[in-house]
Amino acid sequence: MPKFSGVFRKFLFSYILILIIPSIAGYMSYRTSIAVTQSISIENNMTQLQKSQEILERRMAEVKSFTRQLALNQDLSVLLNESVVDQKTNVFGIWKISRDIKAYSQTNDFLKHFFIYFTNFNVLVTPGNAYFRPEHYYEASHYNNLSFDEWKKTILDKTHSSEILPLSPFVTGGNQTSVITYMQSLPLDSFSDSSPATVVTIIDEKTINSVLSGLRNEAGSWMYISDAQGHTISLQGITQPEIEQLSVDPKFDKTSVSQFYKDDLVIKISSKTTGWVYSTGIPRHVLMENANKIKYITWSVTGVALLIGLLVGYLLSYRNTLPITRLLQVMKEHFGKEAALARNEYDFIQGNISNILMNSKHLESELKRQLPLIRDAFYKRLIAGEFQTREEIMSAAAQVGTGVSFNTGYTGILQINGYSDMESVEILNELSAARLILKQIVIEDESRIFVHMTDLGSDRVVLLFTSGDSEAVEEVNKDEVEQLVNRLVNLAFGEYRITITAGLSDPFNSVMEVSRSYEQARQALENAIYMNKKGVVWLGDTRIESNTYYYPIDLELRLISTIRAGDEEEARRIVRSMIEQNTENRELSMEMKHQFIGELKGTLLKLLDQKAIMESTSFEKIKNRIIAIVTSESIEIISQEINGIIADMCGLITSKKNDAHSRTVKQINEFIAARYADPDLNLYRIAEHVERPEKYISQLYKEVTGTNLSDQLEKVRMDHAASLLKRNQYNVDEIASHVGYNSSHSFRRAFKRVMGVSPSSFRQSVEE
Repeated sequence: MPKFSGVFRKFLFSYILILIIPSIAGYMSYRTSIAVTQSISIENNMTQLQKSQEILERRMAEVKSFTRQLALNQDLSVLLNESVVDQKTNVFGIWKISRDIKAYSQTNDFLKHFFIYFTNFNVLVTPGNAYFRPEHYYEASHYNNLSFDEWKKTILDKTHSSEILPLSPFVTGGNQTSVITYMQSLPLDSFSDSSPATVVTIIDEKTINSVLSGLRNEAGSWMYISDAQGHTISLQGITQPEIEQLSVDPKFDKTSVSQFYKDDLVIKISSKTTGWVYSTGIPRHVLMENANKIKYITWSVTGVALLIGLLVGYLLSYRNTLPITRLLQVMKEHFGKEAALARNEYDFIQGNISNILMNSKHLESELKRQLPLIRDAFYKRLIAGEFQTREEIMSAAAQVGTGVSFNTGYTGILQINGYSDMESVEILNELSAARLILKQIVIEDESRIFVHMTDLGSDRVVLLFTSGDSEAVEEVNKDEVEQLVNRLVNLAFGEYRITITAGLSDPFNSVMEVSRSYEQARQALENAIYMNKKGVVWLGDTRIESNTYYYPIDLELRLISTIRAGDEEEARRIVRSMIEQNTENRELSMEMKHQFIGELKGTLLKLLDQKAIMESTSFEKIKNRIIAIVTSESIEIISQEINGIIADMCGLITSKKNDAHSRTVKQINEFIAARYADPDLNLYRIAEHVERPEKYISQLYKEVTGTNLSDQLEKVRMDHAASLLKRNQYNVDEIASHVGYNSSHSFRRAFKRVMGVSPSSFRQSVEE
C-alpha cells in the first residue's frame, strides 16, 4: 500500500509504544518485588499470628468459661460446703459430679484432661471417674519435674485464680508429652491460702499445635508462644534450645516487631489480654523464592509478549489500515481527489462516529416509542385478571408510567359497528384508523376523568375510567362517565360517521376487581348486541334470560386462595359479587340456579382438606352444613348460610395461625427464662432455637405481645437482678455476671434504664 503507508506507520508505531509500556512496568516490578514480597510476608504472617492469638485466646476463654460454669453448679456447691462427718464421704454426690462433667471432655478437646480436687474430702474427680486417694491419680498422670508432695503443695493445696502453668513435661497413661496447665480455685472468690476445691485443666501441647497447625503453611517456618515471663506455652517447627539461643543473642532485638535474624524473617506480637508473646519465622530462601518467581515470570512473560506483540502489532496495523484505505478510496470517488487529500483518514472516522451518535438517538426514541406497547400489554393483563396481588398490579403500573390510581372506577367496551365477520386488509386498515380516531377523541376530551385504553381485537376498544389525580379519594361519578361516552359516540358519528355501541360495567372498588368489571362490560355489550341496542348500554340496563350461570375458574381459584388466607371480608365480597352477577344481571332458569349453587358447594367442599379445618372438632359440622345447603331455598337464605360457613372456616384458619404464633412466643419466653444468664444470648440465638428468621420472630413477638423482643430479654434479666439485689448475697459485679452481662458498667446502665434507679440505690431502698 504505497499511497497510504503513512497510515500503516502510525498504527505500527502506536502498537510498539504500547508494548514498551509493559516492558518498563515489568522492569519496575522486578526491582520492587523483593520489597513488596517482604512487606506482604510481614503482613501475612502478622495476620497469621493475630489469627493464632485469637484462636488460642478464644479456646483458653472457653476453659475459663468452663470453670465459671462449674462455679455455678448447684451440686458442686453442695459438695464444696459439705463437711466430712465420721470420715464418711458423699459418694453419690461425687459420682454425680463425675458423671455430669463427663460431657465437657467429650465436646471440647481443650477439656479432654481435667480434674476437680475437693479439699474437704481429699478426693480428686475426673470425667467419669473419682480418685479417693490423689496418689492413685498421680501414679497414672504426673509432671516429670514435680514430686507428689510438690504437686500436691503447688497445685492442689494452693489457691489459684486463672493461673497457667507453662509448658512442662508430663506423663499420662505411660506416654510422654508436654502440657500447659490452667488452674482455678472454687468458689471463684477464694483468696485464702487454701480453697474448698480446685479445677485443674491439663492441655496437651499437641492439642494446641493441632488447633494452630493450619496457620503455619510455609515450608521451614516456625511458631513460638511464650507467657509474659518468657516461659514456653507452645512451639512448632523449632526446638527449645534454639529458642533459648535466640533469646540470649545480642544481635536479636527483642523489642522489634519484625526483623531478619540469621536466615529467618522473625515477626513478633504481644497479647494485651494475657501478655503472651507470639513469634513466627519465615526462612529467607522462602521469601526470596517468591521474588525469584516474580523475576522469572516477569522477564519470561515480557520477552514472549514483546515477540508476540511485535508480530500481532504488524498484522493488526496492516489489517486496520485496509478499511481506512478503502474508505479513503470511496471518499475520492464521491468527493473528488482534492477533497480526499484535504481531509485525513481520522476526519472520515469522526464523520462515522457522528452517524453512530445519530443512530443511537434514533434507537433511544424508538425505545420510547415502544412504551405504549408495553403499557397496552399491562392493560390487557389487568383486564384478563392475570395479576395475583394488588402490589403486583401497582408495581407494573408504575413501571409503564400510568401514574393513576385504580381504586375506583368503571370499565367500558366500545364496539365499532358495521364490520362484523368482515376480514380483509382494507377492512382491517379502516378499523385501525377508526380505533385511532376514537382514542384521539378520548385524549382530547377535557373531562376530569382519566381514561386508560387498550385494543380488543380489530373492532373493539376497552376503556378504564378512573380519577385523573392519583392522590384523589373522590369516586368517579357514573353520570360523568356516561356523559363522556355519549360525547364520544356522538362525536365519532357526527364527524367521522363511525357508529359505536358501548357496554359499561358496574363500578369496581378495588384494583383487583378490574377483571370482574371487564367481564361485566363485555356481558353488557353482548347483551346490547343481542337485543340490537345502540349507543351506551349499562350492565344494569340489560337483563335477559341466560342459559348458563356465571362462575369463571379464575374467580373460583381466587375464592379458594382467599379463604385459605383467612380473609373473610374479601371472600364474602367475591361470593356477593358472583351472586349479584347471577341474580341481578342474569335471569337463570331453576336448573341453572341449582347448578350454580352446586358449584359453590363444591368449592367449599374442596376447602375441607385444609389442615386447620380437618384437625378441628368442627370439621364434621362444617361438612354437614355444606352438604345440607338446599338449592331450592331462596338465594338470600343460601347466601347467609354460605357466608356463615366462610366465617367458620376463616375463623378456624385464623385461630390456627394465632395458636402457632402463641406457641412460638411461648417457646421464646421459655428459652429466655432458661438462658437469660448467658451473655451470648441474643436475637440470633433465639431465632436459631425456634428455627425461624430473626426479622420474622422480632416482628411476630412485637405483634403478639406488643413488646420488643430485646426489651423483654432485658426485662427478664433486670427482674432476676432485682431479686438478687434484694437477697444481698452478691455484689453488683457478680450480679451482672449472673444475669448475662460481661460488663458491670453495661449492667448498671441497663438497670437504671429499666428500673429508674441504679442497682446500689435499689438495694439501699430495699434495706431501708
